[in-house]
Amino acid sequence: MEHERPSRDRIGPLQTVGLVGTIIVAVAVGIWAYVLPREFYDHFPSLLGEWISQDGPFNEHLIRDHGAQYLALGAGSIAALFWRSQPLYRVLGIAWGSFGVLHFAYHATHLGHMTAQDAVAQLIVLAVAALLGIAIAIPERHGTSRN
Repeated sequence: MEHERPSRDRIGPLQTVGLVGTIIVAVAVGIWAYVLPREFYDHFPSLLGEWISQDGPFNEHLIRDHGAQYLALGAGSIAALFWRSQPLYRVLGIAWGSFGVLHFAYHATHLGHMTAQDAVAQLIVLAVAALLGIAIAIPERHGTSRN
């Protein structure tokens, strides 16, 4: 007989979506920035424009550190696939969520160098990324009454 996890420890669908989303973002951004920093600087996010190169000179150290940070957070998300627990998801959600909100806040206040279309696209992408992180921290809601 399989042991069923108590309902308060179950990982909700919103948390799973957030986790998978952060893994996708971490792999795409992290590997690209860390392994190919110049190409990342010149072309990120590619299909939506070239946002980073519009915002100052190339700095390999900064780009690689950015990639390493995404890879580190992504490693945490991958670990959470195996060690599924609410405390881990909460901590991971706080880490991804705080990074996402701070990243969004910086870019929301530094849009003067971008076209309106690029600025809107960038803010949408960054808001979604922040929400994915926040979603990881939000446990599934269960009714409090039991009959």
